[in-house]
Amino acid sequence: MPANRVSASLSPAEQQDVMDAIATIVQNLSFLVDLGPEERRGMAKLGDRNRAFTRKALEIATQNPDFLPRSFDLEEMRRDFELFEALQPMLLALTRLRELIDDTAVAAGNEAYESALEVYRYAKANGRVAGLDNLVDEMGQRFAQQSGRGRSASTRSANGTSNAESGS
Repeated sequence: MPANRVSASLSPAEQQDVMDAIATIVQNLSFLVDLGPEERRGMAKLGDRNRAFTRKALEIATQNPDFLPRSFDLEEMRRDFELFEALQPMLLALTRLRELIDDTAVAAGNEAYESALEVYRYAKANGRVAGLDNLVDEMGQRFAQQSGRGRSASTRSANGTSNAESGS
């Protein structure tokens, strides 16, 4: 039996609670924008060095507004920078949450698939006795599709079974 790193379930009510919480976050951040890939690539990123530069420029502009043209909106610059700063902890927390959800989904999926391979091996070994031939053949179609993609001979074990099929 494969190692079991995840042993949990998520009820439909719990799933809905999480989705409602996400909807609340989206509602509270109603100003969020959706950038296209080209637009995003064309924008300057506010990393550590640009962040310090921007903070300093904001300080200079606040202390010496007279040299700026009248059309320059200092308050908008301040709001943008403060919003950027306010979003950073949320971004870090949500990034970590996304990584945890992704890692858990990968682990749970791996465990389910490894168990499925084990069931397939047992069914294949005992199918004739238990009358599972049709089901084993149906499950085996998953591996038959791989053989059409040009697997090398090195991916086959000595008995002619693929490594994936044998669980290797």
